Amino acid sequence: MGNGAERELGEPDSRTWVEFDDPAEDGQRFRCDLTWLTSDYHCIFGAGCPGIDRDRPDDGCCVLGAHFTEDADRDRVEAVVRDLGAQEWELRDEALADGWIEVEDGAEKTRVVDGACILLNGPGAPMGAGCALHQYALARGLEPHTAKPEVCWQLPLRRTYRTVTLPDDTEYLEISIGEYTRAGWGPGGHDLDWYCTSSPLAHTGRAPLYVTSEAELVELMGRPAYDVLVERCEAHLAGVRAARAMPEGARMLPLLVHPATLAARDEA
Repeated sequence: MGNGAERELGEPDSRTWVEFDDPAEDGQRFRCDLTWLTSDYHCIFGAGCPGIDRDRPDDGCCVLGAHFTEDADRDRVEAVVRDLGAQEWELRDEALADGWIEVEDGAEKTRVVDGACILLNGPGAPMGAGCALHQYALARGLEPHTAKPEVCWQLPLRRTYRTVTLPDDTEYLEISIGEYTRAGWGPGGHDLDWYCTSSPLAHTGRAPLYVTSEAELVELMGRPAYDVLVERCEAHLAGVRAARAMPEGARMLPLLVHPATLAARDEA
């Protein structure tokens, strides 16, 4: 684990969550982590990211390849892969020769070639360093999540589901939107050399996460639910400002503000 700017603060000891009914779907309720969604987190790939493997700092979190969540996820990415040209994809010839998908523990994922995802362009590629799918989308004026595997574009957000049974035996589906922590990667997540969501290094965004990740959140929640989330986030941030103005407000901030965001602001 690194130190200095690379240090990690771990998950918040406490978080502020909000719950609200899905305005577009009966029987569903959203549970959203306001501490995370109002943080200053932003992806710093190519802008000082130490990478999850210290031996490959330029590759960010693209060293493991991406598992597909379902056939539709794979098929959507495959349509983009077929359209990628030689100038857009550095390892296109490698993929044409031996394929771009591999099977790991019975599940399909993008191949890992020379220590990184086959779809990762290196610094010497015509398009520059970065995900070929991400670059493809930006070059065509598309949102990156429309071209990338779900596991890639959802990070650093995590959507989970559970069925809640009330005392009267009625049920509803709870959809949680929160932080994709180290634990989200499974047992191997604790072996990563560095991880971004708990590091002040990645909490230097110019706008809150719920704003900068609007496209992804709308895809995860739907526009009506996202609009409700925005109202809740704005109210939460108003509470943070009020707490800062109080003589004893500083003691409330760790509950209201992500610790990595607090640390990054203190360092700035």
